[in-house]
Amino acid sequence: MANESTLEHDIYLFHEGNLRYSYRLLGAHPDVQDGVEGIRFAVWAPNAVQVSVVGIFNEWDGRQNPMEKVNDNGIWMAFIPNLEKGTIYKYEILTAHGHLRLKADPYAFSSELRPDTASVVYPLDNYTWNDDEWMKERKAQNIYESPVSIYELHLGSWKYIEPEVYYNYREYADMVIPYVKDLGYTHIELLPIMEHPFDRSWGYQTTGYFGVTSRYGSPDDFKYFVDQCHQHGLGVILDWVPGHFCKDEHGLRRFDGEALYEYQNPSKAEKTQWGTLTFDFGRSEVHSFLISNAIYWLKEYHLDGLRVDAVASMLYLDFGKNEGEWELNEYGGRENIEAVSFIKKMNEAVFEEVPDTLMMAEESTSWPLVSSPTYIGGLGFNYKWNMGWMNDMLKYMETDPIHRKYNHNLITFSLFYAFSENFVLPISHDEVVHGKKSLLNKMPGDYWQKFANLRAFLGYMYAHPGKKLLFMGGEFGQFDEWKDLEDLDWELLEYDSHAATKNYMKELHQLYLDSAPLWELDHKEEGFSWIDAQNYDQSIVSFARNSRTSNDQLIVVCNFTPQVYHDYKVGVPKHGSYKEIFSSDAERFGGSGQVNGGPLGTIPEPWQGQDQHITMTIPPLGVSFLKRTSVSKEENHEK
Repeated sequence: MANESTLEHDIYLFHEGNLRYSYRLLGAHPDVQDGVEGIRFAVWAPNAVQVSVVGIFNEWDGRQNPMEKVNDNGIWMAFIPNLEKGTIYKYEILTAHGHLRLKADPYAFSSELRPDTASVVYPLDNYTWNDDEWMKERKAQNIYESPVSIYELHLGSWKYIEPEVYYNYREYADMVIPYVKDLGYTHIELLPIMEHPFDRSWGYQTTGYFGVTSRYGSPDDFKYFVDQCHQHGLGVILDWVPGHFCKDEHGLRRFDGEALYEYQNPSKAEKTQWGTLTFDFGRSEVHSFLISNAIYWLKEYHLDGLRVDAVASMLYLDFGKNEGEWELNEYGGRENIEAVSFIKKMNEAVFEEVPDTLMMAEESTSWPLVSSPTYIGGLGFNYKWNMGWMNDMLKYMETDPIHRKYNHNLITFSLFYAFSENFVLPISHDEVVHGKKSLLNKMPGDYWQKFANLRAFLGYMYAHPGKKLLFMGGEFGQFDEWKDLEDLDWELLEYDSHAATKNYMKELHQLYLDSAPLWELDHKEEGFSWIDAQNYDQSIVSFARNSRTSNDQLIVVCNFTPQVYHDYKVGVPKHGSYKEIFSSDAERFGGSGQVNGGPLGTIPEPWQGQDQHITMTIPPLGVSFLKRTSVSKEENHEK
């Protein structure tokens, strides 16, 4: 146990809202007192009259192991000898109203398998990591100028043994990693694996913020999963939900008989849209809880980043609420000023503790400077999901190609703001569930056109500035939308069109990884330049992606109609000869084979604002990537 002065200092910092490792103070920890081994328990419950530790070891009798209130601000502690790893326990809390409540430990590192809800003692120091090389390389990497392509998955519905019976984290590592690595992704993003009572919340309604869900194994099993990802060159990002928590009786709701983790004011506490409760972002102990939680996942599990869920719901008091269900802030606005302050404080703390991490905001509004540092007025994240691009592009792709010319702005508008934030282009689970249809099935047209549209969309996505994210199943064109109680339709890979789509994603990733123009200047305006954004009548756009090397440039031409065009003129920035290095219409991908096989020499006549142009075949519903392969005589002479 920490010495008395250290303990007092930690308690002081906890109540001040600045204890960044509060999970070391609170919760259940192996300890030795007076030469006897046991478990030290500590919990924050300022409104409780009495708190006891109960479990099988004392027949759930709260009279056996009462806790001592060690300060006026409500931290209770107890040391129970001869308990060890695996002990099942809860806190029995006597409220000021005379009611007894059984609560899971808010700081528990492990829990019973649902539907049981007790906490489980689990030390954090049992696992030996073997990812030193990855962690060193991560510190040296400039992630902003590196390729980032994220495979988002929900473990339980990626593949299972049978309904509601899942593989272990270690078994998932052996299955997921080779598959994702073969496809060429750089990162995996997991839907929340924090402990949650209801499978169909997908982890977004949490009860155990510090606990790895026991559905798939133990904390050490999950560490193995992350460790193996790192050893095989894959980063791991975890969805994290600091905005709200569920109301299950054993969880945080009215933890000690009063509103503690949630706001006391119901208009601020209630998330009526989701039936959950908002954290009290004005309470300093809640700051210590949530900031410690973010740091915990990044430090203890070596995670490479957190995708922070539903940031807009934290920023705005009226989010998801009807008139009369919310109150203006002290300045007469709808912003949650306490939440804004908390978010900035959280990001500052995280980047001080883990500078080489990713903090990605799922933020769906026009709030400015989300991914900018706090010292210039930003929220302090380093990435933001580009929800505007996602909505515009899906709306455009769902439109019949005949009518796309009337919606041309949907594919060009994103470039007006593409460099205002550090963006991730997300096609997430939220877009392929609840009747929205799968990504493939959103596409109009006949069977062939659906796959061609999908390839064109993904080709444009990987050519567009911003890091990439695609939800599982999209990589092989799953026909059905995400079925969260079933696993993916892996049998579709026995069919040519789906196998070819998976192969397309693999080769598209290889192109992406090998092409610095597609990622090196992702967040700078000089990384992108339009060639032709105005050809709405034919639904064709062309542009250049640039890298820091002036001669390293890709020309991208996208056709969003089924029409083939021969001898189509495309302006190009430089003289020389161009080669089509990748086409979504290649026959091996299921395309029609309208490719450009030979060299495309420049013609010295101005076109589309360029001094010269090439003529090429434009494939139907296709994306072509061109690269200059030889320089002009003038450039050779200059050298």
